[in-house]
Amino acid sequence: MANVAVVRTGGKQYIVREGDLLTVDKLESKDKTIELDTLALFAEDGSNVEVGTPSLEKKIKAEIVSEGKGVKIRVAKFKSKVRYRKVRGFRPQLTTLKIGKI
Repeated sequence: MANVAVVRTGGKQYIVREGDLLTVDKLESKDKTIELDTLALFAEDGSNVEVGTPSLEKKIKAEIVSEGKGVKIRVAKFKSKVRYRKVRGFRPQLTTLKIGKI
């Protein structure tokens, strides 16, 4: 029985287990549930390994728990001897998912 999966969303890959909370880039979805592409399934001890080429037909269902903003990132530009200073900020939009049955 596979209890660990590698899923892909937003161009990134995550290792997840059943019941995990996962924070990813904002997902545009009108439903409260979403299906994630599964790249690999395996057990904790290393047995029963299934690897997709590039992905498996099985999908992992996840429930959208919340949406919000992340921590502000400060971006500063500075050039010495020229009196050039510029500071900008960025807050990423995030979605928190709860992984369902694997």
